[in-house]
Amino acid sequence: MSLIKSISGIRGTIGGATGDTLNPLDIVKFTTAYATFIRKSTPNGSNKIVVGRDARISGEMVKNVVCGTLLGMGYDVVNIGLASTPTTELAVTMAGADGGIIITASHNPRHWNALKLLNNKGEFLTAADGNEVLAIAEAEAFEYADVDHIGKYSEESFDERHIDAVLNLKLVDTKAIKEAGFKVVVDSINSVGGIILPPLLDRLGVKYTFLNGEANGDFSHNPEPLEKNLGSIMDATGIYTGRWQDVRRGIYSCVCCRLCSQSYPWNNSFKPLFYTRPSRCYRKSRR
Repeated sequence: MSLIKSISGIRGTIGGATGDTLNPLDIVKFTTAYATFIRKSTPNGSNKIVVGRDARISGEMVKNVVCGTLLGMGYDVVNIGLASTPTTELAVTMAGADGGIIITASHNPRHWNALKLLNNKGEFLTAADGNEVLAIAEAEAFEYADVDHIGKYSEESFDERHIDAVLNLKLVDTKAIKEAGFKVVVDSINSVGGIILPPLLDRLGVKYTFLNGEANGDFSHNPEPLEKNLGSIMDATGIYTGRWQDVRRGIYSCVCCRLCSQSYPWNNSFKPLFYTRPSRCYRKSRR
């Protein structure tokens, strides 16, 4: 069992003793510390905090604890539900929120989960800010809202707005992509990639086959994007892409060299596709 406290949030295994795992009591403690910090650092904000999560089995439980704690701290919660990490980051600015919490343990196995903390720009906290949150949590000098100032809860999806933002990027030539006739295979390991990537690919005119595309949190294999965990997708034909389960970064491979690159953020996701040729992969073209 493990609980890791860092400037970016807390990460741990589900179940076990308090103080040593990611459990409801510690989730309340660190969510309260984060809300206390946001209140102090953004005194004239919108009083809103965005919460999004990946499809991990523990995600529903963690989300309920996080949202309830934020409401108890007097914050209005915008729950965007199952959402990729970049979607949650963008939702903070799109909603005009004071901050955001991403419930995801990225590449860690299915029994892990984490709280990743964002500022009002949708960015991860600085080292100084993260250390302040940890200090607040350690002191446990918390003050919750009275009954007349409990926060309000709402649900909203930002997937379409995220896709619109990606397609409006200058580096994304939608016409060229549609005319290229790309065919891809995507392994979202039964997490949120199975929700947001199909409509993105549809709008790009890319033909696709999904492996493990049901967002039920029952990971089909270890999420760590290493070659040993990508056997099924690397056995596919043509040009194809694999993604981390929180859709934060991607792994790309092609017919000429199995694994072309380590990983790329989603804003660079289609660069390898632009530069790949039937007999000349992106990695080789960069040399």
